Amino acid sequence: MTEEILLEHARSYDTDFLMYTGQFCGYCSAAKRLLSSKEFSFTEISFDEQPDLRKPVVEATGHRTVPVILDIRGEQPVFIGGFDQLQPYLRQSS
Repeated sequence: MTEEILLEHARSYDTDFLMYTGQFCGYCSAAKRLLSSKEFSFTEISFDEQPDLRKPVVEATGHRTVPVILDIRGEQPVFIGGFDQLQPYLRQSS
Protein backbone atom coordinates (compact mmCIF):
# COMPACT_ATOMS: atom_id res chain seq x y z
CA MET A 1 0.00 0.00 0.00
CA THR A 2 2.73 2.47 0.87
CA GLU A 3 4.49 1.99 -2.46
CA GLU A 4 1.22 2.85 -4.18
CA ILE A 5 1.52 6.40 -2.83
CA LEU A 6 4.90 6.79 -4.51
CA LEU A 7 3.58 5.35 -7.77
CA GLU A 8 0.55 7.62 -7.63
CA HIS A 9 2.71 10.69 -7.06
CA ALA A 10 5.15 9.65 -9.80
CA ARG A 11 2.30 9.30 -12.30
CA SER A 12 0.76 12.61 -11.25
CA TYR A 13 3.64 14.85 -12.26
CA ASP A 14 5.19 15.51 -15.63
CA THR A 15 8.70 16.26 -14.36
CA ASP A 16 12.03 14.44 -14.37
CA PHE A 17 12.33 13.95 -10.61
CA LEU A 18 10.10 13.81 -7.55
CA MET A 19 11.54 15.07 -4.28
CA TYR A 20 10.08 14.88 -0.79
CA THR A 21 11.58 17.64 1.33
CA GLY A 22 11.55 19.31 4.70
CA GLN A 23 11.68 22.94 5.73
CA PHE A 24 15.11 24.39 6.54
CA CYS A 25 16.85 21.40 4.95
CA GLY A 26 20.22 22.30 3.49
CA TYR A 27 20.49 19.02 1.59
CA CYS A 28 17.06 19.64 0.04
CA SER A 29 18.19 23.07 -1.16
CA ALA A 30 21.42 21.59 -2.52
CA ALA A 31 19.51 18.86 -4.39
CA LYS A 32 17.18 21.44 -5.94
CA ARG A 33 20.16 23.57 -7.01
CA LEU A 34 21.93 20.54 -8.50
CA LEU A 35 18.89 19.40 -10.49
CA SER A 36 18.25 22.94 -11.71
CA SER A 37 21.90 23.38 -12.74
CA LYS A 38 21.62 20.21 -14.84
CA GLU A 39 18.37 21.54 -16.32
CA PHE A 40 16.23 18.75 -14.87
CA SER A 41 12.67 19.50 -13.83
CA PHE A 42 11.41 18.34 -10.46
CA THR A 43 8.34 18.36 -8.29
CA GLU A 44 8.79 19.10 -4.62
CA ILE A 45 6.43 17.70 -2.01
CA SER A 46 7.03 19.11 1.46
CA PHE A 47 6.56 16.88 4.49
CA ASP A 48 5.99 20.09 6.45
CA GLU A 49 2.94 20.88 4.34
CA GLN A 50 1.80 17.23 4.11
CA PRO A 51 3.04 15.54 7.32
CA ASP A 52 0.83 12.45 6.81
CA LEU A 53 3.02 11.47 3.84
CA ARG A 54 6.24 11.06 5.84
CA LYS A 55 5.43 7.65 7.35
CA PRO A 56 4.28 5.95 4.13
CA VAL A 57 7.25 7.36 2.18
CA VAL A 58 9.69 6.14 4.85
CA GLU A 59 7.99 2.72 4.87
CA ALA A 60 8.14 2.47 1.08
CA THR A 61 11.75 3.60 0.71
CA GLY A 62 13.42 2.88 4.04
CA HIS A 63 14.91 6.38 3.78
CA ARG A 64 14.31 8.31 7.02
CA THR A 65 15.89 11.66 6.15
CA VAL A 66 15.09 14.34 3.59
CA PRO A 67 15.33 14.76 0.75
CA VAL A 68 13.82 11.57 -0.62
CA ILE A 69 14.45 11.66 -4.36
CA LEU A 70 12.94 9.57 -7.14
CA ASP A 71 13.71 9.58 -10.85
CA ILE A 72 10.32 9.52 -12.56
CA ARG A 73 11.48 9.82 -16.18
CA GLY A 74 10.92 6.15 -17.04
CA GLU A 75 7.92 3.88 -16.87
CA GLN A 76 8.72 2.93 -13.26
CA PRO A 77 10.00 5.42 -10.70
CA VAL A 78 13.55 4.79 -9.48
CA PHE A 79 14.30 5.51 -5.83
CA ILE A 80 17.64 7.32 -5.70
CA GLY A 81 17.99 8.17 -2.02
CA GLY A 82 19.04 11.57 -0.72
CA PHE A 83 21.40 14.29 -1.87
CA ASP A 84 24.53 12.18 -1.34
CA GLN A 85 23.19 9.51 -3.67
CA LEU A 86 21.89 12.03 -6.24
CA GLN A 87 25.32 13.27 -7.32
CA PRO A 88 26.73 9.87 -8.39
CA TYR A 89 23.36 8.86 -9.82
CA LEU A 90 23.37 11.86 -12.15
CA ARG A 91 26.95 11.11 -13.23
CA GLN A 92 25.99 7.50 -14.05
CA SER A 93 22.82 8.38 -15.92
CA SER A 94 24.40 11.11 -18.05
